[in-house]
Amino acid sequence: MNFREGVIIPIDKPYGITSFKALAHVRYLCTQANGGKVKIGHAGTLDPLATGVLILATGKKTKLIETLQAHTKEYVATLQLGATTPSYDMEHEENETFPIEHITGDLIKNTLQTFVGEIQQVPPTYSAVKVDGQRAYSLRRDGQDVQLKPKTVQIDEIELITFDQDKMQITIRVVCGKGTYIRALARDFGRAINSGAYLTALRRTRVGEIKVDDCVNYDNFEAWLNTQTIENEEK
Repeated sequence: MNFREGVIIPIDKPYGITSFKALAHVRYLCTQANGGKVKIGHAGTLDPLATGVLILATGKKTKLIETLQAHTKEYVATLQLGATTPSYDMEHEENETFPIEHITGDLIKNTLQTFVGEIQQVPPTYSAVKVDGQRAYSLRRDGQDVQLKPKTVQIDEIELITFDQDKMQITIRVVCGKGTYIRALARDFGRAINSGAYLTALRRTRVGEIKVDDCVNYDNFEAWLNTQTIENEEK
C-alpha cells in the first residue's frame, strides 16, 4: 500500500459524524502509519445522520474523486409519513403534521414510481449547496431565508421494501445519479401523497461497484490498517 501512488479506501461511515470528521480520523491514522503526511480526499459527502459507503482516495488517486462522485449510488431509506422537519431528517424536531388516513400501500407504490427517471429537485436548504459563496445550512442556522434553484437529477430505481401502517413508516431502496438528495426525495414524496415525510434512517449501500460489504469498518480502521503492508515514502 503506497499512499503517495494512491489507494482507494471505502469505509462504512457510522451514524452521527460528518464525512469530514471521518476523513480527518482516517488521514491521521494513515499519516501515523506512513510516517509522513498523507494527501487524502473523499468522493461524495454523507450527512451526519446517514451511514454507509464513503469512498476515500489518497495521493495520485485523489484525481479520481470527480469520477467516483459521478458513479451511480444506491440507498436504503426509512421515511416517517405524516410529518415534516425543517431539514427533512431527524436533525430537527417535527414542525408540521399532515393527514395520513388516506395513505395506502397502493398509493405509496404508485407515487414512488412517478419519481423514476429524470426529475427536477430542489436541494434541502439545510445542505452544503453554496449561495453567494456561503453554505446554505450556515445561512439557515443564522436565521436567513434561503431560496435554492431546482436541479435535474436522475433516479433509476425506487423499490418499496416495507410499509408499516401502524407506525406510518416506509423503507425504500433508491438507485440514483450524482447530486440526488434523498432528504429532498422524502420531502417531495410526502407532498405527492398529500401528506408529509422525512427521513428517519439513511444508509448508502453502494457507490458504483463498491458495496457496503466491501468497506472497512470505521471503528476498526486502525486495526485493519495494522494488517496492511505500508510502503513508507522515501525521506
